Amino acid sequence: MINSMTGFGRAELLNSERKIIVEIKSVNHRYLDYNIKMPRRFNKLDPFIRSVLKDYMKRGKVDVFLTYEEYENEAAALKYNHSLAAQYVERAAQIAEEFGLPNDMTVTRLMHFQDILHTEDAEADEETLKSQIEDVLRAAGEQFRQARAREGEALKNDLLEKLARMDVIVTQIIAREPNIQAEYRKKLEMKTAELLGEAGIDEGRIAAEVVIFADKISTDEETVRLRSHIDNMRKELNHGGSVGRKLDFLAQEMNREANTILSKANDTETSDYGIELKTEIEKIREQIQNIE
Repeated sequence: MINSMTGFGRAELLNSERKIIVEIKSVNHRYLDYNIKMPRRFNKLDPFIRSVLKDYMKRGKVDVFLTYEEYENEAAALKYNHSLAAQYVERAAQIAEEFGLPNDMTVTRLMHFQDILHTEDAEADEETLKSQIEDVLRAAGEQFRQARAREGEALKNDLLEKLARMDVIVTQIIAREPNIQAEYRKKLEMKTAELLGEAGIDEGRIAAEVVIFADKISTDEETVRLRSHIDNMRKELNHGGSVGRKLDFLAQEMNREANTILSKANDTETSDYGIELKTEIEKIREQIQNIE
């Protein structure tokens, strides 16, 4: 299976106690890069969340949004920091005395200071919450993976069509080469006859010149390697998995062979075929950037 690096998944849990929503979306990236946005209370779960997500993706820039809403929490306890409250009261009295100001510290004001009062969830509920978050993560991850797989299948089919088109172009280049040699021989004979007359034509010399020319314009090695790269890319696409980097390497090798064919091209038709090749390869390279 081929997976795209672009995908989206969403899942939620809703019960009488809480609402948990997880959304996952991704775009192309050379490596696996997470950006997780969630309430601060879940920061300690970051390594756990990343380990779960790795089951659903190998590459891509991934944004994960975890939203949480609690309706009631009977397991929560209101904690009072006596030591910190005593320091606030003591410092307030000290400041009032030093500057001759009235000490207007009240219980209500004291309760508004940070960390004097805070809630803590019972450990048992934290474990339940962690399990619920994992369930929602995996549900969103599965939807995300399916979306990537659907787009990956479309990318695979598109690439196979482009490879088939490249096969046709390579066949045309191979078929054109003997005609180029024949045309060159004919031009050489005509030029020799024009300059020296029929008596001046040396068939052996003509044949030698044609052999030299044929060797100069020969693209046998390039077309053989190009066909090999096409076959290898087709195999990788059908094999599936995380093959984006392999395909990118093969596309670079294809482009190298196409450039060499263009540099050897000695007629307009072969040049046109070479340009078509490079156009298809560039399209392939663009599509490969979307593959995991």
